[in-house]
Amino acid sequence: MMFNRFIFFFLIWLYPVFGFSQEKKLVFIILDGIPAEELELANTPNLDRIAKAGGYARAFTGGEKGGKTETPTISAVGYNSLLTGTWANKHQVWDNDIKAPDYSYWTIFRLFREAKPSAKLGIFSTWEDNRTKLLGEGLKETGGFKLDFVFDGFEKDTLTYPHDSDKQYIQKIDNLVSYEAAHILQTEGPDLSWVYLEYTDDMGHRFGKSPQLSSAIELADQQVGRIWEAIQFREKNYNEEWLIWITTDHGRRAPDFKDHGGQSDSEREIWMLTNFSNLNSRFHSGKASMVDILPTLIDFLEVSVPEAQSKNWDGESLLNKN
Repeated sequence: MMFNRFIFFFLIWLYPVFGFSQEKKLVFIILDGIPAEELELANTPNLDRIAKAGGYARAFTGGEKGGKTETPTISAVGYNSLLTGTWANKHQVWDNDIKAPDYSYWTIFRLFREAKPSAKLGIFSTWEDNRTKLLGEGLKETGGFKLDFVFDGFEKDTLTYPHDSDKQYIQKIDNLVSYEAAHILQTEGPDLSWVYLEYTDDMGHRFGKSPQLSSAIELADQQVGRIWEAIQFREKNYNEEWLIWITTDHGRRAPDFKDHGGQSDSEREIWMLTNFSNLNSRFHSGKASMVDILPTLIDFLEVSVPEAQSKNWDGESLLNKN
């Protein structure tokens, strides 16, 4: 037994010496509708720890104000800008109805599946349309790709989660989603995962700048903390390097922070944070945007992307080149 343990730790020591690379895995998280100003005032120890390891910055969404890429600051629109690295004039998602996405602009999930067919992909979401409409899982238009881990659709289960005007059912679903995401990440270690939590946006719409919104942000921080712990477990016990990237999909209209959808500065302002420290000057400049996230994630994963896809991206990587 002692000999086996010696061999194990000797091999771990050899990884950096002989250049054996760690397996790269990532999870990105969208926390819906959190203004940067409110995030920075809230008590968020888990998000703070992640940002301390890597970085935090304000950024923007919404495309070029008044230009051809101007994009509504609406939830599904923002998600799809992240997923495809393009603004709405290309991906064609203009609202939360998601009527006719242009699937010729591939999402990160399809890009990764095409590059690594054996990769394990997961989604953990409080809104089923993220998978069925935005990702287009199983559709002919998306190449019929399938996810390996799916945890969503609970908002449609009104028996288990009866809908109430206070949106406590969304809070409960967010909590459930965060627990399952942490469990699967820790036990199965999927290569690429998306976690989406909604409750903060609901509190923003109802109360705007308020103690209720602050409490929702702090609850989201606890939920992120579970996922962060799962990632740390994987890194400690497996030869894996994990990237966690966390952002919000839009800001909120000042001064009350209740609504969004327009092109005011406060609606366009988002934020992003990560545990990855090798970030370039663009990340910290305030000029980074939602469409920069896809090239950044692809850069980290080091997967090949067809030029026919990458040439359409509206963003650029936020990582320093090695």
